[in-house]
Amino acid sequence: MQKNSITYLAQSRVLLVVLLFLVGCYNTQCQNSNHSSEITKSSTIKKETPMKLNSLTKEEQYVIINKGTERPFTGEYTDNFKKGTYICKQCNAPLYKSDSKFHSGCGWPSFDDEIKGAVKKTLDADGHRTEITCATCGGHLGHVFYGEGLTDKDTRHCVNSISMLFVEDAAKTSSAKAIFAGGCFWGVEYYFQNAKGVISTKVGYTGGFKENPTYKEVCSHSTGHIEAMEVTYDPSQTSYEELAKLFFEIHDPTQANGQGNDIGPQYLSVVFYLDDTQKATIEKLIGQLQLKGYKVATQLKKATKFWPAEEYHQQYYEKGGGTPYCHHRVSRF
Repeated sequence: MQKNSITYLAQSRVLLVVLLFLVGCYNTQCQNSNHSSEITKSSTIKKETPMKLNSLTKEEQYVIINKGTERPFTGEYTDNFKKGTYICKQCNAPLYKSDSKFHSGCGWPSFDDEIKGAVKKTLDADGHRTEITCATCGGHLGHVFYGEGLTDKDTRHCVNSISMLFVEDAAKTSSAKAIFAGGCFWGVEYYFQNAKGVISTKVGYTGGFKENPTYKEVCSHSTGHIEAMEVTYDPSQTSYEELAKLFFEIHDPTQANGQGNDIGPQYLSVVFYLDDTQKATIEKLIGQLQLKGYKVATQLKKATKFWPAEEYHQQYYEKGGGTPYCHHRVSRF
């Protein structure tokens, strides 16, 4: 009887050990499964949309991508001392303010300071020089030097002109103009008329070759013109960027053949820029929209002569009442 009890006790202990082992294996498997799920989820969350970069010429690629150097005293901005901001040619990120630029006599644009966080510094492989690159896209800018005593900051960023674009500060004037085309000009004007800082609006035709075109001629597609709106605004009350954001939100910038049911070349989405500052602003906003997944069809063209439309088209909805049939505001920024 005592022997049977001992045997039974031993068997029970073996069964208990096996049971504990199986429970441990199950818990480990569950933990591994949860961990794998978390990794997959984390990987999905961290996935980012690729950065939208500007296209580069072969000469620009040689410097910006392949870390080459343009010849001294040949760059566009070596002797440029206008007020403004220098931005990256590849991604439009702001790099330097004109206040930090000085004449060093080295043959390349020189700055004694960068916009905070805009420039990355990396020691060259030979250990002798420090390379500077755009902190946003990694494009090569040039090299930075210290201890030359050229300015109080004792620093010289030696930058290739070809790696940058210069955006001049807007002149402090009482008014400025912008030209937008986004389908039927009645609807575009409707939303701009009462926008903050807008002084006046005028609808008309631009982008074509026919002088003094009529509405009938533009609709016949024989003039090359597009229905557009010219807005005059007060820069102290609003900015070109704010107006451009309004433009992108009151029409569908992804529609390539017109706007709504208005189909045809005269109804295309186009921004006619008046200077390089406006161009850079639109490129930046288009880039932001593309990063959000919008397939932007809006074209960017240098402004040509703007021909006012017939009087009955001006302030159309204000005169006759009603609201636009193919324009409504959608928040996109």
